[in-house]
Amino acid sequence: MNKIESFKIDHTRLLRGVYVSRKDRIHAETITTFDLRMKEPDNEPALDCAAAHTLEHIGATFLRNHKKFGDKIIYFGPMGCLTGFYLLLAGDFESKDVVELIKEFFEFAAEFEGDIPGASAVECGNHTLMDLSTAKREAGKYYDQILDNMTNENLVYPE
Repeated sequence: MNKIESFKIDHTRLLRGVYVSRKDRIHAETITTFDLRMKEPDNEPALDCAAAHTLEHIGATFLRNHKKFGDKIIYFGPMGCLTGFYLLLAGDFESKDVVELIKEFFEFAAEFEGDIPGASAVECGNHTLMDLSTAKREAGKYYDQILDNMTNENLVYPE
């Protein structure tokens, strides 16, 4: 089998950030996949499963309701390695194009109060796997340490 693109990234040099993971053409449309890397691979603990699940619910709801980008959201969900999330958007975008959107979301998540969207047995297949306080802490950490201080190193994959 051919190695997929995401496995060609040197994860030993990958910092936390917002990266374009790939761009795919589907007929006349481009789909841009973003790597929202919240954890430095293999150098810090991965996201807690319950916190990641909570962020997924808050994120999917926030992003799909966003005034500017809502109709472009295709998917938002955790990476299997639990070091961040993938965000797929309809359109040809660069990392810098979505930084403000990502900042809005993670600031919203860090300050979120109330019921977690879709966190009931009727709406979710594992509704008890939720941890709002840890999700808020992780969102705030990513916002404060990375999103609020973006550099080119956090926007472009290492060579």
